[in-house]
Amino acid sequence: MKLGEVANAQAMAYGRPLDGVRVLAAEQMQALPYATQLLARLGADVVKVEHPRDGESGRGASPAMLDPDGRPVGATFLRNNLNKRSVGIDLKRDEGRKLFLDLVPRFDVICENFKPGTMDRMGLGYADVAAVHPGAIYLSISGFGNTVDTPYRSWPAYASVVEAMSGIYEYRSGPDHPPVTIPVGALGDISSGLFAVIGVLAALRQRERTGEGQYVDIAMFDAMISMTDIVTNFWSMGVRPTPEDQVPVICEGFKARDGYVVVQIVREFQFERLAELIGRPEWKHDPRFADRSGWMPHLDTVIRPAFEAWLADRTKLEAARELTAAGIVAGPSNSAPDVIADPHVAARHMLVELPRTDGVAEPILVPGNPVKLSKMAEGPERRVPWVGEHTREVLAAELGLDDTLLDQLAADGVISP
Repeated sequence: MKLGEVANAQAMAYGRPLDGVRVLAAEQMQALPYATQLLARLGADVVKVEHPRDGESGRGASPAMLDPDGRPVGATFLRNNLNKRSVGIDLKRDEGRKLFLDLVPRFDVICENFKPGTMDRMGLGYADVAAVHPGAIYLSISGFGNTVDTPYRSWPAYASVVEAMSGIYEYRSGPDHPPVTIPVGALGDISSGLFAVIGVLAALRQRERTGEGQYVDIAMFDAMISMTDIVTNFWSMGVRPTPEDQVPVICEGFKARDGYVVVQIVREFQFERLAELIGRPEWKHDPRFADRSGWMPHLDTVIRPAFEAWLADRTKLEAARELTAAGIVAGPSNSAPDVIADPHVAARHMLVELPRTDGVAEPILVPGNPVKLSKMAEGPERRVPWVGEHTREVLAAELGLDDTLLDQLAADGVISP
């Protein structure tokens, strides 16, 4: 879907679920920006507060493109900041802190994702915000939370850190091998962002009943404990991630002509269907495969060679179609070009084209909105904002500041020029 394209004009008549909800976000990198971008896609007006000169740290990520002024804009920023306005305010300055607090009563949700204690030290923590806006929903996302004292509370965290601490890396690699970090992108960030959105929506609903705001505290580590639930759950049930003690399911990639197809078999009748499909009906009566406990011990010596012989003259997509038709859950292990060309992705508008501003013809691709509602149109999406692009617009409209004062604040470095 090209930026700005409207896929369903009829649905536009219904508006968006969060129309009228206003979000003021002192945010950086991915966890919170992902959450606020989703809120914006659902209709919220999101104003992003960042450093007036350099912007937030996600702009410095790699790879990057150049903005119209020749400044690098990193991939992390480009993926997580559609449909927002940017206000450049130096929150470390007294004047900047005052501007932020003056804006607070104009917004429903105030959010931040700095290290715990950072906003409190600047006089912008929950107590400071609640003092000027008792009905505010205050959202924090941090590595280990703000409201409970834990041994890690002061630690900074990226996605890889909380993913590692959740146990999922060692669960997959074992204790004797270096873990493969960030195996599925920023799961620690995005999962935290999703739980943050749930928390905000719940707090807004509760405010409708009570009239009171509250603190929504999301710890990335907590989010990863939830996302990697099998680590602790399976251990508690006696399953150990060792070759000798594995969950008796087939969940593997098998080589086809042009790549791999992933198959998950968890029931005996599914294994019997596989045996029939690949021309091994005798497996249904083989005592080694009398039940699922025999699958993994014979996976690489018996099952894989026979299965991959059947796959040898099939593409991964052809194989997945045949397996699925036979009642076996399967799908191709795709590369980036496969995903980009996938007809499902196009039909569901799951990639948005962001035109580049540095002379490169090929657009940047950003994941679309995964939340589909029958009475909400897809798009139009607005491009990411440049650093402080909407500073004057927002401060004039919300606080009534005139050009003379705005010029002075800009000259003093408190706000973006």
